[in-house]
Amino acid sequence: MQLQLADLDGPITDVHVHLMPGRLMAAIRDALNDAAGWEFPHPVEREAIESNLRKAGVERYVALPYAHKPDVAADLNDWVLARAEESELAVPFATVHGDDSVHEVVRDAFESGARGLKFQCPVQGCGPADPRLDPAFELAAAYDRPILFHAGTAPMFRDSPHVGIDQFRQFLASYPDVHACCAHMGTFEHEAFIETAYDNENVFLDTCFAMSTAVGDAMEFDPDSIDDAVFEDLAGRIMYGSDYPNIPHTYRAEREGLLARDLSDDAFDGLFRTAADRFLGDA
Repeated sequence: MQLQLADLDGPITDVHVHLMPGRLMAAIRDALNDAAGWEFPHPVEREAIESNLRKAGVERYVALPYAHKPDVAADLNDWVLARAEESELAVPFATVHGDDSVHEVVRDAFESGARGLKFQCPVQGCGPADPRLDPAFELAAAYDRPILFHAGTAPMFRDSPHVGIDQFRQFLASYPDVHACCAHMGTFEHEAFIETAYDNENVFLDTCFAMSTAVGDAMEFDPDSIDDAVFEDLAGRIMYGSDYPNIPHTYRAEREGLLARDLSDDAFDGLFRTAADRFLGDA
């Protein structure tokens, strides 16, 4: 019988949930629909998002914004922090654009309670090796805050100059003490990102979209190309994430393939709970 999230002991964390104002979410969805033809059946309001997460067994999620242009990050961060104040589940992250007053925006967000930073590198046009973001990275190191990067080339960013393993490794060389996560298991360069995680204790990966049982409907990737041994070896640094609500498939598809894997209790515990604790600095 396949495991359910409710079968796992303790609170379950989803480290990759997008929480942004309705108009911005609509614009993001329109752009993804234009680029890939994806349709999105999921709600965007905080209460409805959290209701669906609770029904699935999730008791905590990381709320991720990202700034697609200059001069919107400060207000967006304030909005996410305000929504998190209303929530028992949300762990608020912040963002900043490379053309913002980077130090000021990030410092204010951290001082107001943001637990980390999120960069959707190809969309934002600034990546882990962009010198404009150095003030943000320096503050992350000073405040001991993690960073979640969309640093891989999936699903449609192979030609972006802002992603890729080389840029991610440059970041690690410059900021070795910062907990850095690459979303989507690093696809389509997952082998290189996994190798980098083996070599660096502060590197994390999240499973969102790439490990979905529906991923083949949206992009060319086979979750079975990542062996169970990777989840065992990197237990405590691979984190369950979903990309909810901006996924063109069911939320169940994000977790059912993971729960069907033949993993040890320690690997399941790391995947759905303790890796997130460590990434966030709670363990």
